[in-house]
Amino acid sequence: MTAKRLLQHYEQIADAPDAIARLRRFILDLAVRGKLVPQDPNDEPASELLKRIAAEKARLVKAGEVRKPPTLHPITDAEALYALPRPWALVRVGDIFDYDAGTKRDPKELDQSRWLLELEDIEKDTSRIVERLRVSDRDSQSTKSEFKPGDILYGKLRPYLNKVVVADEPGYSTTEIVAIRPFLRLCPEYCALAFRRPDFVAYVERSGRGTKMPRLRTPDAIVAPFPLPPLAEQHRIVAKVDELMSLCDRLESARADREATRDRLAAASLARLNAPDPETFQADARFALEILPALTTRPDQIKTLRQTILNLAVRGKLVPQDAKDEPVNLKTVDCDERPEAIPSTWLYTRLVNLLAEDTRNGYSRKPDEALNGIPILRISAGTVRRDGVVAEEEHKLISGIDPNSRIQYGLRPGDLLACRFNGNKSFVGRLTIFKDYLGLQPIYPDKLIRVRISPELATAEFLRLAGDTDLVRAEIEAACATTVGNWGISASNLKEIRFPLPPLAEQHRIVTKVDELMAMCDRLEASLTATAANRHRLLDALLAEALAPADDRELEAAE
Repeated sequence: MTAKRLLQHYEQIADAPDAIARLRRFILDLAVRGKLVPQDPNDEPASELLKRIAAEKARLVKAGEVRKPPTLHPITDAEALYALPRPWALVRVGDIFDYDAGTKRDPKELDQSRWLLELEDIEKDTSRIVERLRVSDRDSQSTKSEFKPGDILYGKLRPYLNKVVVADEPGYSTTEIVAIRPFLRLCPEYCALAFRRPDFVAYVERSGRGTKMPRLRTPDAIVAPFPLPPLAEQHRIVAKVDELMSLCDRLESARADREATRDRLAAASLARLNAPDPETFQADARFALEILPALTTRPDQIKTLRQTILNLAVRGKLVPQDAKDEPVNLKTVDCDERPEAIPSTWLYTRLVNLLAEDTRNGYSRKPDEALNGIPILRISAGTVRRDGVVAEEEHKLISGIDPNSRIQYGLRPGDLLACRFNGNKSFVGRLTIFKDYLGLQPIYPDKLIRVRISPELATAEFLRLAGDTDLVRAEIEAACATTVGNWGISASNLKEIRFPLPPLAEQHRIVTKVDELMAMCDRLEASLTATAANRHRLLDALLAEALAPADDRELEAAE
């Protein structure tokens, strides 16, 4: 396996969410292992370079130009995570660099025309300079660190963000950026990429002090291993890395263009369904459902497709109307205003007109997990399944429930339960169905409102899916109020929410069609997940093979 072969396979992994980022890390990994460019036997080996560095370091210390560094122990075998080419050396950062070499300057001493670098000016991971401001552009109130051209500027605050740049002009920086200055001139661009290499990032993540705002301490930084190639090879590595990073830029741009094109096509298809033309709707729907699987590559697009299906369902656009259906017959209809056009056989009605009995909040006492208690539903993120059914296995036990309370707060299969309050407004008023799969006959807590529907007027399944549409959700959220950090809806307000109501027979057909299309979405989502997993496995295999020692690859090829 070579880097070239990895790039040949790139099309198979290109749509993995982190493919480009991992490819960039892979390039850096190859670079600092001596696997990116061939070694040249004519290069001066790193051992000779180290002798000259040591001599210059001693001269600078004697002249008082740098602080006398602490004595550092040689690198141990355990610290050598991978084998390096013979002309290279693995040394400690403090052996070849003056770490935190920048002179500290009071804000009043700063030259107003010079560059003033802050951490937010550096893009994470890529280390691109996103903004270059002068001292005069900023109101500096704190001590700054002065740097020189050629210094490696390393962001020690939250170092996992990987912000490392080479100073191309003199300037100042926040003291959260340290100037790392070689004792003897090296290739600064190589040094910068070596400080961004994956194993160094892993090292600083282990070493960083502080939970919320971790920092790399100087004692940890100066003992870190640093792979040092011959000086001539450093320059060849940088040229190759620049070439491959430019390729990554092009791949990233091409992927963004592909995603944008897919997004536009998918959005256009869904828009035609959400604002349908009666004359072309059937053709539009058929086209969208046929083409969307090819355009859909992300889970958020599946979510949009699911919502579109629900929105079509409550407009009478998902299944054809049947003249033989018995029309809706309600004694009380008080919705003269129609938020949306619906088929002539449908009605708009308030939820209260569909109730078999009044809505009711749940039981307010907390469960005590008594051994002889009865089940009470436990409300959590996992309580409601994707199909809108309450998961009964998530329950607790409560004692002291008398027969009247058992009846008053008991549930029957087909009852709807609405979330009464939640910190997230989008959960409030969501309807779920109780089906009593386990035969527990539980009661329900006060976080829920029970909605019991007259079965001759509506099906719980239709009202549940209608309650998730944009049309009904807009009314529910408008009826919500905030109390002590929570959003909530009262039972009386919930009863006034308007629902589009088809004939009972059509409700059943709509539910069947929605179930069919949601199953298609499930399959599409599973396919995307499997494809993403395959891309990740392929990428893992390619990277592992590329980074394997040469001897292992030769042995594998021989076998």
